[in-house]
Amino acid sequence: MSIKQHCDLIMTAAEIKFSRGTWLGCKANSIGGTDAAAILGMNPWKSAYQVWLEKTGQVKVLDISDSEPVYFGTLLEQVVADEFCRREHKKVKKCGMYASKKHPFMTASFDRLIVGEDAGLECKTTNAFNKSEWDEGKIPPQYYVQCQHYMMVSGLPRWYIACLVGGNHFVSWVIERDEDDIAALEAAEVEFWGKVQNHTLPDIDGSESCTEALRNKFKGGQVEPILLPGESVKLLNRYDELKALKAEIETESKEIQNKLCAMLGDNEIGFVGEGEDARKVSWKTVSGRTTIDSKKLKAEMPDVYEKYSKKSADTRRFTA
Repeated sequence: MSIKQHCDLIMTAAEIKFSRGTWLGCKANSIGGTDAAAILGMNPWKSAYQVWLEKTGQVKVLDISDSEPVYFGTLLEQVVADEFCRREHKKVKKCGMYASKKHPFMTASFDRLIVGEDAGLECKTTNAFNKSEWDEGKIPPQYYVQCQHYMMVSGLPRWYIACLVGGNHFVSWVIERDEDDIAALEAAEVEFWGKVQNHTLPDIDGSESCTEALRNKFKGGQVEPILLPGESVKLLNRYDELKALKAEIETESKEIQNKLCAMLGDNEIGFVGEGEDARKVSWKTVSGRTTIDSKKLKAEMPDVYEKYSKKSADTRRFTA
């Protein structure tokens, strides 16, 4: 199978390397693999709303290539690819950025394509704290979606994903093309791109990325009260219900914690249950923090206080 039947090469690997600005521009005007998971609400670092702001040009897409995780991830990409080839007895080749023939706004920058096989390879690195996310054939959901997006653009039936975990643990798994997942993903991306083209607001979710995007988009300053849309009544009523439920849950949780602490007494560690089902609980002594009495410092040494004071950036706080 030739991917040329399904997609067009719009930038070679060499062009991406030497014209990074052009590549970032292409990414900003299309839906790529990392965008796909965000659109579905499955990207832990970015919301659909943040992607929408970027694609509509309302916020600048940050080039994070110089950040250490991204820098070392890129640096180790070849290492991961080489180790995959060594273990799986395969050959790979670098490629570039492709656009879907069916939906030109859907693009993909493949890490590698497998030589002599209708498949691609996605190379990842992560720290040791994320080891459980990759154990026993598990793949983080956002990367599964990314690979299905690549298969949607390329038409290929299979994608390998390899990850170097903590610098000393290597895993690789195969993801088969899933037509149902691809159909759902295609529909979601088409709908989302329509909202980009029409500047129609996507769904607002509860992710931290969405919260941060709203803060960056709306700086405030308009002090004159406004009347919110009718749907705000239902939203605020539900907000009140959830606040009450949260308080109830926190109170009960604290009660249970106190009962367990009473059982521990002066002991710092205890076990609940026996055998394989046993769970450890602890109530350990933590050293007290050393703090600065800022009010006293300001009163007695105002010059020192002024010299070392630092004001944080203004932010907005929601109340209801």
